[in-house]
Amino acid sequence: MIGGGYVGLVSGACFAEFGSDVAIVERDPKKLAALRNGRIPIYEPGLDAIVSKNVETGRLTFEDDLATAVNGADAVFIAVGTPTRRGDGHADLTYVYAATKEIALAAKDGLLVVTKSTVPVGTGREVARILKETRPDLTFDVASNPEFLREGNAIGDFMRPDRVIIGIDTSGPDEGERATRIMREVYRPIHLIEAPIVITDLETAELTKYAANAFLAMKVTFINEMADLCEKVGGNIHDVARGMGLDQRIGQRFLHAGPGYGGSCFPKDTRALTAIARDAGAPSRLVEATVDVNENRKSRMAERIIAQAGGSIQGKTVGVLGLTFKPDTDDMREAASLPILTHLHEAGAHIQAFDPEGMEPARELLPAEIRYCTDALEAATGADILVVLTEWNVFRAIDPERLRNAMRGNAIADLRNIWSPDSMRAAGFDYSSIGRS
Repeated sequence: MIGGGYVGLVSGACFAEFGSDVAIVERDPKKLAALRNGRIPIYEPGLDAIVSKNVETGRLTFEDDLATAVNGADAVFIAVGTPTRRGDGHADLTYVYAATKEIALAAKDGLLVVTKSTVPVGTGREVARILKETRPDLTFDVASNPEFLREGNAIGDFMRPDRVIIGIDTSGPDEGERATRIMREVYRPIHLIEAPIVITDLETAELTKYAANAFLAMKVTFINEMADLCEKVGGNIHDVARGMGLDQRIGQRFLHAGPGYGGSCFPKDTRALTAIARDAGAPSRLVEATVDVNENRKSRMAERIIAQAGGSIQGKTVGVLGLTFKPDTDDMREAASLPILTHLHEAGAHIQAFDPEGMEPARELLPAEIRYCTDALEAATGADILVVLTEWNVFRAIDPERLRNAMRGNAIADLRNIWSPDSMRAAGFDYSSIGRS
């Protein structure tokens, strides 16, 4: 497994749990040292236990030398970052292609090279070209195996997936038969629990990941727009979402109104898909609109908070509950808190925040003047307005009376709808939420 980040570490640990011998290659010395010492550099429920167990059994090891890891391997998975490329929205494949060249130089005949990273259509073909160009003597196979892991539930998603997508390059002499056999063996435990395994071509597998994430991002954006409409006409977005979600053609997931989607996948994958579609001459207007609406929404949320604070936030204290893009993760990538809190800071607010897992990564991304607190009540203490940005369960249990006694003001902007409007107003709060009166 090339890459010890979120996807590589979770996937490698779960493959080891399936019974495979897995070597994870990580070049960051600090991260590698942490992994070898049993410290997990990311927060993901259950991951530490699986890593510890499989390190102890010897099925999971951590390396900094790719040649050592590849030696004797049947398959090597590329799980490096593919961030958005500056300027055009495309995925930056620098790390993928660099890893491919290293693999080619270190590989023995018969190796299967699998892209686990989220990559644009055509990447698998380019990986095959680079392998052949770098080592003309090398016999190899190429496959695509995109991940569908939700942060905070990644172990369950990997071990009990809705589906596994495998794209196979069938242009070789055996028409991909060997690659298919290896991939089926790797995922044999998934087959035994009868989870669907879809075997297709490289291009289809690559596009499926982008299409799935873009559709879910559109679903989130749609319910956010319906929440705005509810506020204008007096509807209740919870009931609208429930009424929609009970339709089996729609489903209940990803129908939670909020300040806009973030994280490591939806923002970069929607941008990349619009770039792919544009370059292919088949522009995706729906996805383009989704990206635009989501970005504008985060700015509007900051203005919404300022309006509730009386039209000016200058010199006022803002208490903030939650910083990460979603609960049960420490991931700050594209979190709604970043543009919202930066806007409030620039408008003159004094910000004090608490997040159960995200404060350390947040320090590097948010204005230095933000004060980080030890718990939710400290973040609320002396606040003129309290803002909920992440729906951690620990926040739901806060007693309204204790909250009211801690705050200086009485305004709450609940951008995640974690509390009952009636209960909060009964406790004396000027309470606003998303899509509810």
